[in-house]
Amino acid sequence: MSTPFDLSHKPRIGRALDLEPGVQVITAPNAGPMTFTGTQTYLLGNNTMAIIDPGPDSDSHLNALLAALNGRPLSHILVTHSHVDHSPLSRRLSEKTGAPVYAFGTAHDSRSPLMERLAQTGDLGGQEGIDTDFRFDHRLTHGQIITGDGWELETLHTPGHLSNHICFANNATGAVFSGDHVMGWATSMVSPPDGDLSAFMASLALLAERQDDRIYYAGHGAPVTAPLAMVNHLIKHRKSRESQILDTLALGSATANSIARTIYTDVDPRLIPAATRNVLAHLIDLYSRDLASSDGPLSQHSVFHKK
Repeated sequence: MSTPFDLSHKPRIGRALDLEPGVQVITAPNAGPMTFTGTQTYLLGNNTMAIIDPGPDSDSHLNALLAALNGRPLSHILVTHSHVDHSPLSRRLSEKTGAPVYAFGTAHDSRSPLMERLAQTGDLGGQEGIDTDFRFDHRLTHGQIITGDGWELETLHTPGHLSNHICFANNATGAVFSGDHVMGWATSMVSPPDGDLSAFMASLALLAERQDDRIYYAGHGAPVTAPLAMVNHLIKHRKSRESQILDTLALGSATANSIARTIYTDVDPRLIPAATRNVLAHLIDLYSRDLASSDGPLSQHSVFHKK
């Protein structure tokens, strides 16, 4: 399947870049197979500032953010989700500036009943990169409006990549800060039990209903300048993966890992473990819809069958 993904992003690490009036981005020094060129930290405002996704616990990134603030007060620290490449620096940044931290909750707060049950009783593995020390001052809710100096954001709960994942939409400008839910360089990993494919697809459907969004500023990579087209591509991509998984199961019983090695033929071998997590998420979704079964309780090592 052809993709609209853009791999040409080459940011200057630690340097503030103007994106549009009142919006800057600084890329953290944590490039890697799962983070691409590094976490994108966004600064909003002109006088009193807000920061979205402070990023990893990095001295150099903290210094870069403080330099970009240039003595201006910080009123809000907004976190899209509590993975270690997005939220840990919120603690030191809050201590340095006095700004409170806003989030939807902890990584486990919004699991679906099925995922909560599997987390308690199943051997699903996962929980990669969870910021287990994440703390916040203010709990956000879906649809809540947050206002600051020259900006207003609507909170959109978009679980799937992580249960506490949120996007922030500036409805006045059409800009959405999409975290890791929709990115321009790759599809997001969904790793149970904190990742949930059923929730991920519902969150994509929520964004697909937003016809007036102009641009997505994602957690990694370049801005997504055709956001609705990207959302629709991701929906089709996930449905295509589902078809591949069902076709593979039609040939015989299989594990998540064996399916990943069969259908992910064009990815960096280092990403096969992540691909396996995505396949497991699909298999749990198929199980919940009674389209697949497993031998015994669901686990990361289950043998699955097509029903």
